[in-house]
Formats: sequence, C-alpha cells, structure tokens
Amino acid sequence: MIGKKASFNVIMPYLKDVQPSLNTYMSLNRTFFVLLLSLVSSFQLLALQPKSDTLSYGSPALLKIDSARLFAGIDSIITQALDSAAFPGCQLLLAKEGKIFYYQSFGYHTYDNIQKVRNSDLYDLASITKITATTLALMKLYEAGKLDLDQTLGFYFPFLAKSNKSDLTVRKVLAHQSRLKNWIPYYSESQRKNGKYKRKTISTDSSAHYPNRIPGSDLFLHKDFRKDKIYKMIKKSDLYENEEYVYSGLAFYLFPELIERLSDTSYEQFLNGKFYTPLGAQSLGFDPLRKFSLNQIVPSEVDTFFRMNKLHGVVHDEGAAVMLGVSGNAGLFSNAYDLAKVYQMLLNGGTYGDFQYLRPETITEFTKCQYCEFENRRGLGFDKPLIQYDSIKTSVAKSASPNSYGHSGYTGTLVWADPDNQLLFIFLANRVYPTRNNRKIYQLNIRPRIHDLVYDLIEEQKE
Repeated sequence: MIGKKASFNVIMPYLKDVQPSLNTYMSLNRTFFVLLLSLVSSFQLLALQPKSDTLSYGSPALLKIDSARLFAGIDSIITQALDSAAFPGCQLLLAKEGKIFYYQSFGYHTYDNIQKVRNSDLYDLASITKITATTLALMKLYEAGKLDLDQTLGFYFPFLAKSNKSDLTVRKVLAHQSRLKNWIPYYSESQRKNGKYKRKTISTDSSAHYPNRIPGSDLFLHKDFRKDKIYKMIKKSDLYENEEYVYSGLAFYLFPELIERLSDTSYEQFLNGKFYTPLGAQSLGFDPLRKFSLNQIVPSEVDTFFRMNKLHGVVHDEGAAVMLGVSGNAGLFSNAYDLAKVYQMLLNGGTYGDFQYLRPETITEFTKCQYCEFENRRGLGFDKPLIQYDSIKTSVAKSASPNSYGHSGYTGTLVWADPDNQLLFIFLANRVYPTRNNRKIYQLNIRPRIHDLVYDLIEEQKE
C-alpha cells in the first residue's frame, strides 16, 4: 500500500499551484484533504495495475464459475473426442471479462502419440482467416473512409466492371448474400482430362515462367496464375439465380489486392503494422515456417489428390495454396492465446492496452446481422448464431447471444466472441488429420457441447 507521506508528496505540488502558503495547506478542510489523499492514492494504485483491457489470467472461481464441474465437463467431452479419433489433439481457451479462466492443450500433433500439443503450438486457422485478416483490414479501411460498403465490385475491381459481378455490393458479398458461387477448385480447373496441367498454370519443374513452389508440394505455379487464372475464373463464373444466403469465398481471393491498393502497402504489412505486431500476437500470421520450426506447428492433412504430401507448416486450403499461402480466404496460423488478443480487442470495443485499433461503431456495423429479414444470419465477414437454433447444424452454444459473432475453420477451428456475456471461446484442432473425410467433430458436437457447458455454468452463477 502506498504510504501517506508518498501520497502527500504527490499532492503537494498541485496544492502549491493553488495557494503558496503552508498555513493555507493546514487550513484546508480535513475532510476535503482526506478525500483528495484517497483519490491520489487510488490513481497511484491503478497506475501499478496491469492494463484492465488486456488479457490476464484468473481462476474460474474468481468469476463465480464452478471449477470442478467445468474441468470435469471439459475433460469428459475432450476424452470422448480423442478416444473416438475426432482429432489427434486440440487447444481450448476460455476468457470472460478479459480473464482467461481456462487454457489447456490436449492430445498429440498426430495419432502416433509422439509429440504432445502445447499451448504455444500453432494451428492452421483455415477460414478464421476471413475475419482475422481480410475483414479486419477492411474494417480499418472502412473507418478511414477508404472503403464504401455499398459500392460495387465493378467500381473497386475494374476487370469486373463489364462482368455479371459489376453491380454486386461489398456489403452483400461480405454477408454472403450476393449470388456468388460458393467456390471454384482452381487446381483441378487447371487440369486436362488426362490429369496433366494446362499451359501457364502448374508445372512439375521450376523455371522463369514457373518460379513459385506451391506450398507443401513439388509443383510450381505460373508467374501470372493469380490474374490470368484465378481472377479470370472468378470473373467468368456464373451467379446463382436467387439472391439468398450462400457461403462464398470467391471475393476473399480478390480482397487482399484491394487492401493493398487502398492502403498503399502489402496485405501482410498492413495486418502486421495495424494489428498483429502492436497487439503482441507473435504467432499470428501467414507462412509460419518463416518464424517457427516444424515441431511448433501442428500438421493438417495428408494430401492424396493435389500436393501429394503431408501438409505440415503450410496452408491446408488448396485455394490459398495457389495464392502461395497468403490469401484472404485462408492461410493464417496461430496459437489460441495470440488469436484471443484480436477478439478481446473487439470485445473491448476496439481497444487493447494503450491503443484504439477500431472504433466501437465499426465493430457494431460489421458484426451485426445484415440480412436477417432474408433468413441470412451473417454479419459482414463474421458468422452469427443461427436465426432458428438447430442442435445439429450449430457450431456454438444455444445460449450464445444474438450479438455474438465469430467463425469456424475447415481444419476444426472455431473462435466465438459474445459481447453481451463478455465471453471468448477459442477451439483449435486438426480434425482433417490425416483426412478431411473425418467428420466426427461434427457428429459428436464437440465444440457446441463445450460451449453449452460454459454458458450453463455462467447462467448458474447468475441465479
């Protein structure tokens, strides 16, 4: 505790500015002086505390959550998942009101049971990239007045100006309400019927025309593949007849280039400079082998149809692979803790530590349901709870508030933030190892069951 003498020394200069006489100090009303002393002491104590809006650790009991039932419930669900081979291992992080009250890793990197999963290990986030990279960057550009959500793709992408996509708005595209096709298999579209690759697409040999190795493979990409193939395939693709919710990743291949044009810096540099580096999210980023060793990264799939390799330390998604690992649809890696910093910042209304990353109104605009009246639950980039709860289809708890938001990833990942309950849920797993055909994580409802457990315990402490 700060002593009265130290506090008086802090107060004295301010009192001198008001009255220079020592007699005046002594004649101050005693009650006023005590109140002033208490106020200064409080400010000094606050200065010694960690920043209140950064993540810190606290026990479940501190949040009045039953620790025994929480630990037992999670252990039971995860044990079932591991015993059923839903995934080899996972990370789970739970935070409430900025306090991490549960952060644990389970299982192994693979089913050989050699390397245990550690909290510091990195997972392929898959489509969580869409909101943790692309959407985050677009939010920053939007509030800087550089992006108009109701402007068209034809305006922002001149090569689409005379296409069937010219009038699609950024808002509808981000909300998956634009009639865009759900996906294009770029790698297979580059093959002939005999399996050989077409000219100016992919080669088994490197050269001046094929300088870039496709991550995780012995294949090389043509230097103009992005604009001559990916962009053209998107441009020529048909639109669905009806305007309704269809999850589509096509525009997320285009957005990185738009972000670079509007920010006058590279996609990665923009994200690192505006978010990841100042947040201290050291493991969050693309192409993790530039900074981390293989044993720090959890493998995803054994690819038997395109790259013909175990995908370890390289992006799992095939589309992101032909974007050379840096894409708007997938490609980010992280551990749960560094990912949590981004979403705690959003839960804080855009602040984290001493810095304001985004304005609260920007976060509200992007995370609110955009077309609920058309049975589309989505925000802008962000996923939302189902409009009509369905225990089979949901990835999150039944009690997740309508204001909550997040995203799942194909590899088995999920991040979900609930501002109404100040609750953050992060689950990272490699359910696609060794094959994406393993759907037990969904069949056993692993993630929503854990999420439900947490909400149930929170509700009990309110009663």
